[in-house]
Amino acid sequence: MTSAARGRTGRSPRDVPLSGLRRAVGVRLGTLPLAAAARGAVALAVPLLVGMLTGAVVPSVLAAIGALWGVSQDGADPYRLRVRRLGLMGLAAALGLLAGELALRVGQQTAVTVCLVAAALVAGSVSLRGAVASVAGMHLLLGVTIGGGIPMPGPWWQAPLALLAGVGLVVVLSAAPWLWRRHDIERAAVLAVYRASSDALSAAGTPAAEAARRRLTAALDHAQQAMRRHWSRGDRAEPEPRALLRAFHTAVRLGEVTSALVWEARPLPPAATRVPLAMAERLLPDARLAPATGSGAACVPAGGAEEADTSGHSAPDGGSDRSAREGAVLDVPAGSPGLRALAELCAETDRVGMPEVALHPPLRPWQGRESHVRYAVLLAVCVLVAQLCALLLHGPRGYWLPMTVAFVYKPDFGPVFRRALHRCAGTVVGVAAIGAVTLLTTDAYALIGAVAAFGALMAVGVRHHYALATLGLTAIVFVLVDLLGDHRALYGARILDTALAAAIVLVAHFALWPDSAAGRASAQTEAALSAAYRYRDLAPTATPSQRHALRRAAYQQLAQARRAAAHAHDEPGRPGRRLPDWEAAIGTAEQLCDAVSARTLAAAPEASVRAAS
Repeated sequence: MTSAARGRTGRSPRDVPLSGLRRAVGVRLGTLPLAAAARGAVALAVPLLVGMLTGAVVPSVLAAIGALWGVSQDGADPYRLRVRRLGLMGLAAALGLLAGELALRVGQQTAVTVCLVAAALVAGSVSLRGAVASVAGMHLLLGVTIGGGIPMPGPWWQAPLALLAGVGLVVVLSAAPWLWRRHDIERAAVLAVYRASSDALSAAGTPAAEAARRRLTAALDHAQQAMRRHWSRGDRAEPEPRALLRAFHTAVRLGEVTSALVWEARPLPPAATRVPLAMAERLLPDARLAPATGSGAACVPAGGAEEADTSGHSAPDGGSDRSAREGAVLDVPAGSPGLRALAELCAETDRVGMPEVALHPPLRPWQGRESHVRYAVLLAVCVLVAQLCALLLHGPRGYWLPMTVAFVYKPDFGPVFRRALHRCAGTVVGVAAIGAVTLLTTDAYALIGAVAAFGALMAVGVRHHYALATLGLTAIVFVLVDLLGDHRALYGARILDTALAAAIVLVAHFALWPDSAAGRASAQTEAALSAAYRYRDLAPTATPSQRHALRRAAYQQLAQARRAAAHAHDEPGRPGRRLPDWEAAIGTAEQLCDAVSARTLAAAPEASVRAAS
């Protein structure tokens, strides 16, 4: 394949801002998460209905705020990870709300400002240390903005408990399916690897092969994340997790074989492309595979008695008849180590006690301690400026300006420019949507129904597009504020405040840290190249388990580096700036890893022959 086919962009620095703008307004299509949408609607409507029926409106609104933030972090990952993320987020938000509430009760705006700046420093210092820490840090700051911007009646402990109750409702709704389908998420993640492998084999020898192999890497990354908590249990796990672990370890080995076949760059027969799905049927018998996917494809190589004897898996007479009954026989050309390895791996799926692969979580390199300090300081500066603007302008700004800064300034969540653009667009449409609703009705129960609809929309937006999530959140906040008794017409003010907060973030970020995305891309690329070279150097002498771990680490970090490079290209930069060609380096490293996989599989039969002699 040519280098152009392997991912070089060929863009000039002048094209980067326009390309980033086009990407910024694009919507990612996919299957609608109907279950998440239903959870979002129920989680937001129930507290408000309870408050209306009991008369406890203020606690119910605070619980709805907790549910709102919980819906924004409700994911499709395994249930234990969801509970951990939502639980830490809820505790951080409640702590922030308590701190902001106590600062507001002092009666001095200086106390609120100091509390906001301190929370921004803490949030910034932890946000770049991982996804869960980032979510907790952001909601700590959000809790302070709400607590310091909205007076809370009642005892000091009531508001944090109400907020936690709302988050707890989302936790219950999100994790409840664990009771009747405990391991469906892990099963779906592992099954996706086999499907992605089949797609990659079908694309072998075509220009689409490289993209298909990257999708396989993404599927393996997701499955590794989903299966991580089961690794330490091993044989002590329940029967279903043990079967899933066996299927996952086989999928890791299948990734090596698929990469080698993609590297060979020759079209494969249908019998070969169906092998991963046949393996999935054997290892995951309850998997929902389409009937036409080649179920029952044979795993036994054919092509002469001599080659069958070399592979050690083709029995005479009866074995070939059995393969023919199961499906098409996999014909292994003499010069294809990848196909031979695929046949051997598929044949091993009927065996017990296949070796496990000792994998480790991927590294998340950043630019070091200096970047953490710089981000924390810049976030605190942006929050301070937003708070001072709210005080100087005397309008209904309150919590909205620092809250918007907390949402927008998240470079670890993607390009800051795109996030700010989506925030402004979502706010404008959200204001228009809730304005249209209030023109039709002002009935409290009708507005609660609107909150449920916008909650469902927000749950969809969380997974598909940040502007859509902002639309739902903006409309919901307007209703919640109205239920708290603030009936002012804030539509124009909120749009202007959002634009002002986004401008504060963009000016501070691109004036004081313009190369943050490029620095992260460079750090990620350097770490990925080191992992690829480590795989190249150590694979020939490593044990199979060590080799698989080295390969997985290399491909994982290369995928992370590719995402970081795309983010850097989406950020506008100084005129005339020329970004490094990270994609070319990453593509070359991916080719290197593919070649190492192919060379390792080609050397395996020779090593076996030498060991036998």
